[in-house]
Amino acid sequence: MQIDREAFIASQGGASVVNRMNPEAKADALEDYMMRQLTPEGKIPRVADIEARIETRPFRRGVGHLFVAEEGDTNVRRLAPMPVKPTLADFFRLRFLSTGNHVLQSANLAMKNGLAEEIILACLLHDVAQELIKVDHGWWAAQLFEPYVPEQTAFAIRYHQALRFYADEANGYPYPTVYSYVFGEDYQPEPYIEETYKMVRQHQWYFAARQVTINDLYSFDLDVNPSLDQFTDVIGRHFTQPAEGLGYDNSPVAHMWRSIIKPDAPL
Repeated sequence: MQIDREAFIASQGGASVVNRMNPEAKADALEDYMMRQLTPEGKIPRVADIEARIETRPFRRGVGHLFVAEEGDTNVRRLAPMPVKPTLADFFRLRFLSTGNHVLQSANLAMKNGLAEEIILACLLHDVAQELIKVDHGWWAAQLFEPYVPEQTAFAIRYHQALRFYADEANGYPYPTVYSYVFGEDYQPEPYIEETYKMVRQHQWYFAARQVTINDLYSFDLDVNPSLDQFTDVIGRHFTQPAEGLGYDNSPVAHMWRSIIKPDAPL
């Protein structure tokens, strides 16, 4: 969800109060604020409550960020043109605007935790497909990046989606509290998610996918704003940038990149 920074700071009693909080306190306060925004009445919804809201909005929850107006806006905004031969950095700069800071924070945390570069890259890329579509975003993102990244990176991106619904507290991953508000307190993952989890749990790369969930951030630290520049070397070593530009290299997923480049195209 989009966070109104000023509204959040005001809800805590002002900037002076927020500045006195340590990072953990800020994260807890922000998660509480996010949950209250999702359910203003303070009640954790059930699956039936969430389904009842379907016909109360003019869009479906699975639509990508690029295709709906930003929170507080009536209409979508005009997008800046992309370069003729767009690079991954260009997409971060001009299209991954809703998810960019989140994945940068996740990759920053993974780097601080000393993870392998293939996993840092997975953390950097794991959620950006939500600009295109939110449904099964792990699978969409893995497909989007598969031609350009190491196989383990694509695996970690694809299967973080299923693993996020299953706690692994021994490795530092409790079930996120915010999921009860997003999916309902009685939510049960669909059978394909359950089967995927069982498969990945036994896979040699389980820990790679699990690390994406561990280093994912469900509360954002407003004082941490990593730059893509700190990952330039990681991208250079593990991301194969096509000379023709993403979307124009005739790869099996070029159309997906073009959809992100021109989401206003009618056909």
